[in-house]
Amino acid sequence: MTFTPEYTRDDVTPQRFFLNRRQLIAGSAALMAAPAFAGTSPYSTDEPPNSLEDITTYNNYYEFGYDKTDPAEYASALTIDPWSVTVDGLVDNPGKYSLADLIAGQPIEERIYRFRCVEAWSMVVPWQGFQLSGLLQKLGVKPEAKYVAFETVVRPSEMRGQNGGSIEWPYREGLRIDEAMNPLAFMATGLYGQPLPKQSGAPIRLVVPWKYGFKSAKALVRISLTDQEPVTTWKTLAPNEYGFYANVNPEVDHPRWSQATERRIGGGLFAGRIDTQMFNGYGDQVASLYSGQDLAKDY
Repeated sequence: MTFTPEYTRDDVTPQRFFLNRRQLIAGSAALMAAPAFAGTSPYSTDEPPNSLEDITTYNNYYEFGYDKTDPAEYASALTIDPWSVTVDGLVDNPGKYSLADLIAGQPIEERIYRFRCVEAWSMVVPWQGFQLSGLLQKLGVKPEAKYVAFETVVRPSEMRGQNGGSIEWPYREGLRIDEAMNPLAFMATGLYGQPLPKQSGAPIRLVVPWKYGFKSAKALVRISLTDQEPVTTWKTLAPNEYGFYANVNPEVDHPRWSQATERRIGGGLFAGRIDTQMFNGYGDQVASLYSGQDLAKDY
């Protein structure tokens, strides 16, 4: 079974949602565990960010349901403190790390990134976090490792969307090593200067801005180094629609809709569409990773 993207009431007016004090306290360790905030990165776009309300009330996070507003409504049930991440595979320093130990020594900075969903809508998000490459260097990647695999938390008692349905949990994603080591690949622990909201992937998530949003796995609990291409959730569910690479590419349409343009969330009901940029506008930084590849085939 495959899932058709929502283009119904959720595309019009998201319900209002505000972060509560308990959620902020629970996530504060993720920001406090790292060195002092280093300011905005030169990798940031100069486009104005979406509002906190836009970003936190319009989400695909099927662990909590299939409506865009479900994560904001139901994610408060997720326990994020304490949190640990298992590191295994072809790595020098495997183990089960507390969140604080995992990110210790990583300089926290702000990255204002464009975010493009495969459903042809987009946002601009001011994340806080650190480069994935810094974490991998700390963990010690063995020379034979070719990929990084990511798994997300499975807690059906707290994540109502994990009860039933056709997705096999945990949610799985992966990157090639050279993609993971690119400076743009980012581990987010915050948003708008606060700990990451639960509906946005708290307490730690992957952000890969030149790829469609489903590559940016949320609520990570495992990072594995491997010499084989990892199994990924959407490629498994619908391999004719979702490939391993999932690079933003306006020249390669989804089988059921065009990818040439996108709708920017927050633009209003009657706002026009904007042209989608190759690699979501990050071609100068990442196009060389795919030299010689057929990106219509390696979609």
